[in-house]
Amino acid sequence: MSLTLAIVTGVLMGVVFGFALEKSRVFEPGIIVGQMQLRNFIMLKVFLTAVATGAVALAALNGFGLVKLQPKAALYAADIIGGLVLGVGIALAGACPGTTLAQIGAGYRDALFTLAGGLAGAVAYSYAQPWLNTTFLAAGQGKIIFTDLLRMPYWIGALGLAAALALILMLLERWRPWRAEMGRDVDGDFGEPTAPAKPEIHIERAQWGRAEPSR
Repeated sequence: MSLTLAIVTGVLMGVVFGFALEKSRVFEPGIIVGQMQLRNFIMLKVFLTAVATGAVALAALNGFGLVKLQPKAALYAADIIGGLVLGVGIALAGACPGTTLAQIGAGYRDALFTLAGGLAGAVAYSYAQPWLNTTFLAAGQGKIIFTDLLRMPYWIGALGLAAALALILMLLERWRPWRAEMGRDVDGDFGEPTAPAKPEIHIERAQWGRAEPSR
């Protein structure tokens, strides 16, 4: 693939991803924090849908020999600790690495600090990585694929995973319909908004030669 084609493909994929992210409202801090508090499952539904779609696409591309699998090494300790740190950061900031730029584009000014913190963390990790590679965090079993452990073709395992995720998504949607979770204002308010109290109106009127307030 040429550099120009790679850039064009990346831009088009970014546009599709950004459109889906905005329409699903997953970039909203209320949706993200609600998922971390297990009060709102829209974020989980969108992520599981993305995994299932990616599994089907990768199964087709790999099955026809168009792409080769490039798995990352399985570093269990690093994955567990890193996942916990990332989860805490997402819950505190109401944002994740994939939604920060969308929040900035939507006008969330606090997302600028989240972006700055993420960039600072990336720089700090790049300096700490040589030392981390000498610790228990670098221990693992190397590059493994689950379907290799089961001794089956990858495309069969990927399609099976997609089917299982589709079933889970159907059950989730029946349990927690997305329209109810999105809220009337489409901002993840988790319920019917309360009606604002009507302001009291005082009208001065003349009665029996004097002014009295009435409502």
